[in-house]
Amino acid sequence: MSLRVAIVGATGYTGAELVRLCLAHPELEVGPLVGHSKAGLPVEDVLPSLAGLGLGTVQAFDADSVADAADVAFCGLPHGASAGIVSELRDRGLPVLDLSADFRLRDPAVYAEWYGAHLAPERFGEGVYGLSELHREELPGAELIAVPGCNATASILALAPLMKERLVATEGLVCDIKTGVSGAGRVPKASTHFPETGEGTRAYKAAGLHRHTPEIEQELGLLAGEALRLTFVPHLVPMNRGILATCYAMSEGTDAARATEAARALYAGSPSVVVRDPGVHPDTLWVRGSNRAQLSYHHDARAGRLVAFAAIDNLMKGAAGAAVQALNVRQGFPEAAGLGLPATWP
Repeated sequence: MSLRVAIVGATGYTGAELVRLCLAHPELEVGPLVGHSKAGLPVEDVLPSLAGLGLGTVQAFDADSVADAADVAFCGLPHGASAGIVSELRDRGLPVLDLSADFRLRDPAVYAEWYGAHLAPERFGEGVYGLSELHREELPGAELIAVPGCNATASILALAPLMKERLVATEGLVCDIKTGVSGAGRVPKASTHFPETGEGTRAYKAAGLHRHTPEIEQELGLLAGEALRLTFVPHLVPMNRGILATCYAMSEGTDAARATEAARALYAGSPSVVVRDPGVHPDTLWVRGSNRAQLSYHHDARAGRLVAFAAIDNLMKGAAGAAVQALNVRQGFPEAAGLGLPATWP
């Protein structure tokens, strides 16, 4: 019997990707597609890529209706807007995979520092962090899963093996991100308008201002066994989708071969993470449209630094694909169910 899935926030880029993945999944059935501003419109008018699939109309949110029509819900709403909706669905016993940042952090003081007041404080701390590669044993049966942020996913995957094995220093870490414009969402704004992005590259929210910073620090600190601080700077580049993370750490005598060995040990058996040989430079083109991450490690012996690369698709392994992967683990489905296709090429 198929698992009926509701998608709240179905009309954004991540929501559309969730619909596409669920339609191709052997164990899932697409249930209510919920959207606030587009409620009442035919799905195919809002998401033309889904024309002819008979998905009906976009529904307004009603917690009772969603809970009655679905066995589980994805919630793809913005930070802050998600917490109350998630809480309503959980009050009705519906398991939820939340793609906002509202349940990713463990420390309420850290959340308040970066996001302000939490809108469902009684549920703070309930979420299991949904990066399957690091929290696979916690996901089965979880009632609230906090799907990781896209930039955080790339940075964490690159650095996790180094932190877990203490192969590099925990001080002086730098994460440099290049990200596609779709990560900013579907609502148009000046900073993501094509004439202002098509020919330029810019840093944004630098110097410790980007909200994925505490998420990365939290997860890497858990692996390292100590609190840590890092410099995280994302850059907007003129492409629709994709993230390339370039992370720098003091090598402490670790070379690229040892880092590669540690990464292959940590991600052994993963259907989503591919660790390339030293000297390979992962490209976002190699993962576009897939739920795969490609990693590699390089040693700058002259400067005493290890350089870790991770390439992912921000809408797939950085959002919708990671959510479906976490649901697979939760349900006991094959982890790669519905996610097995390689990247598009070219």
